[in-house]
Formats: sequence, structure tokens, C-alpha cells
Amino acid sequence: MQAGEALVVGPQLRSLCARGGKRLHNHYGPAETHVVTAGEVTGDPAGWPARPGIGGEVPGSRVMLLDAGLRPVPDGLAGELYLAGDQVARGYLGRPGLTAARFVADPYGPPGSRMYRTGDLARRLPDGTMEFTGRNDDQVKIRGHRIEPDEVRAALAALPGVVQAAVVAGPDGRGGKELTGYAVGASGTGTPLEGGALRDALARVLPDFMLPARIMVLDRMPLTVNGKVDRRSLPEPRRVPALIREPRTPAERVVTEAYADVLGLERVGIDDNFFDLGGHSLLAARLLQRLRDHFGPAATLDQVMRHATPASLAAGLTHLPSPTRAADPAADPGIRPTGPGDASVPARG
Repeated sequence: MQAGEALVVGPQLRSLCARGGKRLHNHYGPAETHVVTAGEVTGDPAGWPARPGIGGEVPGSRVMLLDAGLRPVPDGLAGELYLAGDQVARGYLGRPGLTAARFVADPYGPPGSRMYRTGDLARRLPDGTMEFTGRNDDQVKIRGHRIEPDEVRAALAALPGVVQAAVVAGPDGRGGKELTGYAVGASGTGTPLEGGALRDALARVLPDFMLPARIMVLDRMPLTVNGKVDRRSLPEPRRVPALIREPRTPAERVVTEAYADVLGLERVGIDDNFFDLGGHSLLAARLLQRLRDHFGPAATLDQVMRHATPASLAAGLTHLPSPTRAADPAADPGIRPTGPGDASVPARG
């Protein structure tokens, strides 16, 4: 039986339940009530979803999925969970303001009754059970998309070797938001986790805009006294690697400076990966414009996406036309100017 945190099914739990025919029950109920939904995860553990449903209402509870106007949402659409019934608390001791905000009048119950506003989001499935989808106060807008960090956390926790995961949103240093993932691996496996490899694995199951800018591997996850992830104790994201290799050629210098400008960083090394530093497709388009100012229109978005480090990208761009450097061919022996009216062309070795 599982309760207290949103259940995420990973390889270890699947393996445990597959041995000896163990059964898995998922319960939901915040501290302000008691358990209000319950359900059993059935079928072959190998086919269980990463985030199973929370089941249906238990006797004596009333669970409603409502929109911002306190209207019931249609089945299949996410709404906020409101709880009513005898098990709902009367409020918070000594905190009348918070009590008034969370314990609100119940328009669907007897006169004078109240319901508890959980802040949790869920949707009702065709079989009448419910699926937890996240928190309405955790939603974050990234590049125009509304994202539930908990959905990304579930995908991260489901990767092989990951036993605990957390995903938090924070400022990206450029006026927007970005996600940072944290993962803890199984001890004694002899195969340590690596943040870049985990991010590559996530890229195969999540769209680009949902990918964390980086994934940090921890020895252990900081927890509160209640056993939940202590987000305030998670380490700050590392934006710039400690070891930076300086540019060796004029082309590498141009590319590293363009990286730093687009990503809002003070310095970038030639081995730093654009996407590991927080880059994404929209920033890649902005980077392309910077590169075209120097290398000309022959620079393409495909090159930017395929060559993620300045060293690799500069190597591919060195022999492209460069209007801004045509006046000084000695600045880069890979480029020479042509006659008036002609674009620069690559020098032939």
C-alpha cells in the first residue's frame, strides 16, 4: 500500500511486485482529510504506467473535480480536487486566513457545509477512477507551454536505475523559466547515473519544451521530517562547468561568445554543450542569427542542432563564407574574399 507522495512506478518497484505476485494499492488523501480514494494497480507489473491512477472514492467521502468557477469538469479533463464529507477537518488551528482560503462553502452539499480545496489536479478516467496530474500552483509556463513538473518527474523516475527523482522550476537567467531535474540511483549497482545520459533518455519520451535544462545526480534526496522531498534543500543548479577550455581559434572564439550572449552566461568553454547549459530550439534560432552575422547565410539550424559544443560547431563553420571577416583574411586562413559583388567562398586546401 502506498500513500503520502504521488506514486511513480519505476523498474525497482515493478521487479519487487513481479516477485511472488505482490499487490500494489495506491491511496490518496491529504493531511486535512483522511484517505479519500483508493485503488489497486492491476495487470502485469511490466505494463504498469509510470504514474498509476489514484482509484475511486472510498465510502463516506465525496471527491469533486471542479474548474475555476467551481463547475464540474467533463470526464477526461483535468480539474482541481475538492473534498467533502465527514472526514474533512474543520480548519487550521490559529490560522483563520488560510482556513478561509482552503475550506470553502460547498455549493453541492447541505446548507452550511464546506469542502476542502486541495490544490491538486486530477482527471476522471472512463472506468470512474481518477488520475493525479499535478498541482495547480506548481504549473510553470516555459516557451509558451504550460508544464506540470510532476509529469516530468514521473518520466525521470521511470528511467532505468533511477530510484528517486524531483523536478523543480526556476529562473533561467534570461527572464524566463526552466526545469532542473534531480535523480538518485540505486546503491550497489556498480553503474552510476550520469545527468547527460538521463537527459538524452528523457528526450526520447518527452517533447523538447518539457526537457529539464540539466539533470543533477545526487547521492541521496533531501527529505522533510514527513518523508517528502525538501525542495529548499536541493542543490542550486550548476550552470557553468568548473573546467572551461578556452577557444583555440578565431572561429571557436566567435561561437563561444555567441553561446554566452544567447544563454546569458559570463563564460562558455569550447566543450560545453549548448543544451546542457539550458539551450533549446528557440534559443538555437537566436544563436543561428548571431552566427550568420559572422559566417554568413550558409550557417544552418541543422548545424546548430547537430553540433552542440562550440568546438564541434566551429569546426563545421570554419570554411563557410564570412562577410564580416572578408576584409581581414589573415584572421582565419579558412576563409578568403573574392572580387566585388561576390560572396566569400571557402579556400581550397
